[in-house]
Amino acid sequence: MELPKFLLGDNTDFPTALFIVHTEYPRFIINLENDEVEWLEDFTSEDEKELEAEAENLIQQATDFYDREVSRYDE
Repeated sequence: MELPKFLLGDNTDFPTALFIVHTEYPRFIINLENDEVEWLEDFTSEDEKELEAEAENLIQQATDFYDREVSRYDE
């Protein structure tokens, strides 16, 4: 199965939260309510250095995805 790079998610147990799931490496979930990020990978110390450089870019891509999706509802 081919998955999109980002998915929107919600859950009635968290009624005010909206989540973006990044499905490619490094996989993560960001809670847009509080900008908390949960990484779904185990990283080595070498990976963490590379991740620091890429994390800001990935989170910006997730935010851009959300903005694009929301704008499509308004059309």
